[in-house]
Order: sequence, then structure tokens, then C-alpha cells
Amino acid sequence: MANESLNTAGQTEEVRSNKLTFEDQVIKKIAGIASNEVQGILSMSGGFMSGLTDRLRSTEDITKGVGAEVGERQVALDLRVIVEYGKNIPSIFQETVAKIKKAIGDMTGLEVVEVNMHVEDVMTRAEFEAKSKNNEAAEEKTSRELK
Repeated sequence: MANESLNTAGQTEEVRSNKLTFEDQVIKKIAGIASNEVQGILSMSGGFMSGLTDRLRSTEDITKGVGAEVGERQVALDLRVIVEYGKNIPSIFQETVAKIKKAIGDMTGLEVVEVNMHVEDVMTRAEFEAKSKNNEAAEEKTSRELK
């Protein structure tokens, strides 16, 4: 909370200002949900370590693959995605940027000044679904072994 002192005609007065802040995780979640609404993005990708932790958890983290730098008035985002083969990636990128800017702007009032999207892989929908089923089976086996 910011405190300022004003000296008016020899008197000291405290002026307090209100402040609204957001955890980085909140901004990442909004961006992740908005990105998942874009046709052509099969998944957000968090790299090797994120994949390991996802196998140990029963639910997928919506913030996986989203990095955020949050200031008092502005946000910069880095996305790591897997895109569906045959789709127009520049169009997907433009739609993703538009959806994220709208969602974050409407919900938080923050300005999204930068969105960087790194395409980590391109897969057919069938290939992605097969890989997802294999990951689910491995996750189930790991959770049984941990019990």
C-alpha cells in the first residue's frame, strides 16, 4: 500500500491509494483458457519437466506452456504449443493473440503488450489423441505403482 505525506500549510496528512494486483498464476490461467478455445491448438506444451509432473498428477495444469511477466499495468506472455497438422499457423497465432488480449483486458484491465508463441510440435489429430491415450495409460500405471 502506498503512503504519501502532503504538507499543506504546516499540517501533515496521510494520503492512501488503493491498489489491485494479480498473481502471475492468475494471468497464466486466463491466457491458458483463452488459448484452449482456439481451433488448431491441440495442446499447450510445458517441456520435459512439466510432462513428468503431469504424469504424477491426475489433472492437467491449464497454465502449462504459459509464461507471464506481469507488471502493474501491462503483461507479456510466452506460449509453448502443439498445433494441428495442416492448419494455418499464422492465423492460429493471430486468433490466439486476439482472444488472450480480450480475455485479460476484460477480466483484469491489464494491457497485453507482447505475446510470443513457440510451436513445439505439429501433429495430426489422430496422432495427438493416440499419444494422449498412451500418456493416460502411463499415468494410471504410475499412480497404481505409487499406492
